[in-house]
Amino acid sequence: MKLIDITKEGLPPAGGWEQLLARPVLDNRSLEATVVNILKEVRENGDEAVKRFSLMFDKVSIGDLIVPEDDIIQAASLVSEELKTAIRQAKENIETFHYRQFQQPETVETMPGVFCWRRTVPIEKVGLYIPGGSAPLFSTLLMLAVPAAIAGCREIILCSPPDTQGKLHPAILYAASICGITRIYRVGGVQAIAAMAYGTKSMPRVYKIFGPGNQYVTCAKQLVQKDGLAIDMPAGPSEVAIFADESANAAFVAADLLSQAEHGVDSQVILVTTSAQLAGQVEKEINQQLPELPRNKIAARALDNSLVILVNNDQDAIQLLNEYAPEHLILACKEADALADQVINAGSVFLGNYSPESAGDYASGTNHTLPTNGYARSYSGVSVDSFVKKITFQKLTYQGLAGIGKTVELMAAAEGLQGHARAVRIRLE
Repeated sequence: MKLIDITKEGLPPAGGWEQLLARPVLDNRSLEATVVNILKEVRENGDEAVKRFSLMFDKVSIGDLIVPEDDIIQAASLVSEELKTAIRQAKENIETFHYRQFQQPETVETMPGVFCWRRTVPIEKVGLYIPGGSAPLFSTLLMLAVPAAIAGCREIILCSPPDTQGKLHPAILYAASICGITRIYRVGGVQAIAAMAYGTKSMPRVYKIFGPGNQYVTCAKQLVQKDGLAIDMPAGPSEVAIFADESANAAFVAADLLSQAEHGVDSQVILVTTSAQLAGQVEKEINQQLPELPRNKIAARALDNSLVILVNNDQDAIQLLNEYAPEHLILACKEADALADQVINAGSVFLGNYSPESAGDYASGTNHTLPTNGYARSYSGVSVDSFVKKITFQKLTYQGLAGIGKTVELMAAAEGLQGHARAVRIRLE
């Protein structure tokens, strides 16, 4: 990790953050052309194209795209009872947190006789994409399927890439079986996004697509959005930023940095600290813990993209972190609760020495599908709201229209829209 000491020169001036807080960038110049071609082929040729690309990219020949019921039933016996208990516990916590996000509709009388209200309506058909390669993310399935079920989505479609035998990971199938998934498809990559976006003979077209993926999947989601399909959010490599002072535990901080670095070589982790001594201790801990990770080569490459930034005080740290807008933010410092109130740009925040990001990734109850790459400045993480629409209603009595009519007529006339004015006047005359 590269050390940047700004205690002497201070924080960058306005507009000077970009270079300091640059995220790693992969060369994707040839990527979009490939993705566009796959989307076009699936749109025109449906299941045949999906199967062709599955053979090409995933090295698997698929007969029926939908997962057989026998595979789903068998999956339960292939998952240990211990893991099944853990999955159920995580599901319960996620449900508890997300159920509380519902708000009862409230009718507001904005003036006598003018009644307005808003009703929450579930999106009818949603598609969930769950990666299944080097890390089968059944935890992400819980994070997406649980709020979708709570929202009341009528169809919840799941796509996940199969292994070379055409099978999905048993934990993914087990999690899907307890979360209200309507249909499960053994399809991955761009072809899965295309099939959900445009529909095929086997797979219905959905109205919104959720879930992470590699750079090809991310590009595909962004491109189908141009065709009018909604997606959860722009996505990029996963990231964590930690603010730690002298009160932090260096071993804990190092473990948190490494837990995020193991996601992928393009992940980024940042440590912001007021203590040069702690920075040195964390570096030693990283060197001790890194070899113990099975994915240590991936984590080591991610650390090459990562930073340790030494700052003067808590306020400089928060200012810097708000500018970075991390996906995950850990406040491992004495004033964590007070500083949390000053956080304005972050996907999810973890307070204190005993709140590892891993807890939110799996089982505390909050959602781990979060904005990356600085999008936390303008996007929220996935919630029940992500799976619903809010429709507004109004009802006016004659008294209400009479009270507001002159206002509407004057405004419509000022905009040159006499038809709007007449629609009010004709009722009052």
